[in-house]
Amino acid sequence: MLIAAMTLYGTIGVFRRYIPLPSGLIACARGLIGALSLVIFLLVLRKKPDWTAIRRNFLPLALSGAALGANWLLLFEAYDRTTVASATLAYYFAPILLLIAAPFALKERLTARKVICILVALAGMVLISGVIGGEASKLGGIAFTLGAALLYPIIVLLSKKLTAVNAFDKTVVQLLFAAAITLPYTLLAEEWDFSDFTPGAVILLLIVCVVHTGVAYALYFGAIPSLKAQTLAVLSYIDPLVAVLLSALLLKEPFGWKELVGAVLILGAALVSELPERSVSDVSTSGG
Repeated sequence: MLIAAMTLYGTIGVFRRYIPLPSGLIACARGLIGALSLVIFLLVLRKKPDWTAIRRNFLPLALSGAALGANWLLLFEAYDRTTVASATLAYYFAPILLLIAAPFALKERLTARKVICILVALAGMVLISGVIGGEASKLGGIAFTLGAALLYPIIVLLSKKLTAVNAFDKTVVQLLFAAAITLPYTLLAEEWDFSDFTPGAVILLLIVCVVHTGVAYALYFGAIPSLKAQTLAVLSYIDPLVAVLLSALLLKEPFGWKELVGAVLILGAALVSELPERSVSDVSTSGG
């Protein structure tokens, strides 16, 4: 179940490439339809929402959901402005940003090993950013990706404030707030009309909303109780590996030695930094 979920997350960049709709609209639809598909899943299982827990955790749920919506919007923009591989790899700089924020927000000690991981990941980021070699066309996409990555620590830190709310209730509420925060943006700032909704675009959008969100989250949260945190951490890196392979093999996007070395440095540093401390509560906020 976890391998299937992470594989689905790894394909979302490719799907976004073939959806001729604005990023905010895709993010809004993903939140709304994804939440609806999860609600249907819970109804089939005859599980009722814990309204008391939702009310008790309303503020962090709302804020983390809003951050999730903005995260998606920026990441979808990044897929349009750089290669899927570069955007995905740059996004996996997010655990390093959490590592930097942890001493201030969580009072966690910044060890020498963690400092080395930060420096190694920074070196990898320089390699994939296009700074070396003058690939200025990639910088805009990388900037959007880093904006999305900056929201990751916020989502994790807010999620740590949640108490006694189950994963499915949490995700449904967060998805609804992700849709709510992106709706004004897509109505006021983006240009689109109903002629953009071709049959192909609608089918691909529904796949992203239902399969990459509802089904993938159901698989992900269904796998968590039976797996160790270390296993969850390791298998989460199926996502970027799938994205990199599809970028090179399916989209025929360039992937040279700098991207390869950068990928090893970023993913290696992120994995090493997470393995000892990674918990189920942290893991539940990652992924597409």
